[in-house]
Amino acid sequence: MSVKSFLSVDFGAGTLKIAEFERNEAGGLRLKQFATKALGPAGAQESTREAAVLGAMQELLPAFSSRQVSVCAPGFHVFSKFIKLPPVDSSKVAQIVTYEAQQNVPFPLEEVVWDYQILGTSASGELEVLLVAIKTEIVEGLFRTAQAAGVRIELVDVSPAALCNAFRYNYGDPEGCTMLLDIGAKTSNLLFFEKGKVFARGISIGANSITQEFANEAKIPFAEAERIKIESGFVSLGGAYEEPEDPKLAAVSKIARQVLTRLHIQVNQTIQFYRAQQGGSAPQMLFLSGGGTVMTYTQEFFTEKLNVPVEYFNPFKSAEFAPGVNLEELSTVAHSFGEVVGLGLRNLAHCPVELNLMPKTSLQRQEFGQKKPYFIASILSLVLVVFAIGLFYQRRDTIKVSKISEVKPVVEELEANAQTLSAAVGEVGRIKKNIDELGQLVDDRAYWSIVLNELHRILVEVEVATKEKVGADAGVWVEKFSPVVPGYSAGVGGDFGGGGGGNSQAAEMDSAKMRATYMSRAGRGGGRPDYGSIAEAETPKAPMSVTTASTNELSSISCVIRSVNLSKKSPTANTDLVYRLRDAFIASPIFGEGTAIEGGIGQVDDSQITIGLNMTLKLKRPLKF
Repeated sequence: MSVKSFLSVDFGAGTLKIAEFERNEAGGLRLKQFATKALGPAGAQESTREAAVLGAMQELLPAFSSRQVSVCAPGFHVFSKFIKLPPVDSSKVAQIVTYEAQQNVPFPLEEVVWDYQILGTSASGELEVLLVAIKTEIVEGLFRTAQAAGVRIELVDVSPAALCNAFRYNYGDPEGCTMLLDIGAKTSNLLFFEKGKVFARGISIGANSITQEFANEAKIPFAEAERIKIESGFVSLGGAYEEPEDPKLAAVSKIARQVLTRLHIQVNQTIQFYRAQQGGSAPQMLFLSGGGTVMTYTQEFFTEKLNVPVEYFNPFKSAEFAPGVNLEELSTVAHSFGEVVGLGLRNLAHCPVELNLMPKTSLQRQEFGQKKPYFIASILSLVLVVFAIGLFYQRRDTIKVSKISEVKPVVEELEANAQTLSAAVGEVGRIKKNIDELGQLVDDRAYWSIVLNELHRILVEVEVATKEKVGADAGVWVEKFSPVVPGYSAGVGGDFGGGGGGNSQAAEMDSAKMRATYMSRAGRGGGRPDYGSIAEAETPKAPMSVTTASTNELSSISCVIRSVNLSKKSPTANTDLVYRLRDAFIASPIFGEGTAIEGGIGQVDDSQITIGLNMTLKLKRPLKF
């Protein structure tokens, strides 16, 4: 069973580095093969860089079998910054980081691809975040180059993240504070590792500065200066050391020391910042990495300047090597493969730092490219389905026409029968309606007896209840009973306060005096307060007229109800009787809401024998006629 391999490509400013890896039996990294290609001056110029990188890839890639690659963007194109966020809920981190990106990234966010990762929490609870960004057009150039070279990019990483992952994989978490200085062609990266945390800073000084200054001073082409620097150059030790006899070597050694001194100043400033602002401790170890450390005495220079042990970073320390790998050749360039190894680790498992600067447009193109065969297959399948459906419907239509011709006579006969049946059903409906109306009329023959019986029951019930309450017979009876017929106006006579033995003085009292007298009596009797027309009853009114709208039903009854005057028994006895009578009508299954007392009982004194009450009784079921 073959093991799937994967490519890692570092698009450095001066050198293109490629390595092919696979997963070993223990789940670790195994190097299958590697290659490097110097990009020369064309790689340092934006106008010619893309073509130079494409040429180098087309030259190197035929030796590799995999076409799925992870790439590292050139460090001089990448913006990276460590920021601290206040302790906030995890749901708000993305919003705050977006705000920080808007404030810190030196380009509009719509023009860049950016990502971030939370690396840990400080002692004060602040979140330590690595923010990286690169212009979208730069990444699009990488994708164009990869596509032209016949490979597919699956991941775009950055130097600090890849170096961090490679260092952790090979050295774990060393005690104290350890630095990793990666010197590239145009820029350098300085990383701090301490107690499981990492801090990184980019420095805009690289090995090309040595080459360019040497070429200017010696007045030779850049390529020639680069060759002399790599083949014979070294870093001057300064002091009393004797200079080489070759003036070019003497010049390049002095320039190298000057450039590295400027780099050392930046390193010292970063150390001070790390200790003061990040709460770190003094570095105890330095690892050198990158193509810019190839010059002789670079290790001795930083040992002298930093006064700490200095070693070269070995990114393959924990990796295996497949048969056929030229270990001797690898040993000369291994220190510059830190980013390449870090990229390879992203294909194995979870890494300490996982960033991806894949632009949306490139992802969409890749997704479309992946799905393109499926789209073609889907279109072909759709064509076949449409063709099959067409055949199906053609055959179905043929059968349909044949069957229609067979059943048409039967359908015509059934339609004729349906019309006859429809007419019969309509006639049945009309007959049923007539029967229902006749049945209602039959039921209504006894309706008036039901209404009168219910009226009698309520009067007897109120009379009995009143007698139990006051200890005297109320003698409640109906004096006048008039159905309210549609379109007919009828008066109901009888003064509300009148009756046998009535006192004329009561009828002559003005309404204000009547209300005052009645309310004072009600207060002394402790009865319930009157409301509506009863509480403000005035002198009895003239017979009133009740009519309904012109309909074919009877829904109301107007009547006069009389009772024995019980005011001698209790000041509120008459009022209680009236309300008891009204409540009984409303609670009745025959009468209901809409039943009302018209006017009131008026002013009643002890000399009156009876009291009268006008009421409109509302029928729950109107009587049709």
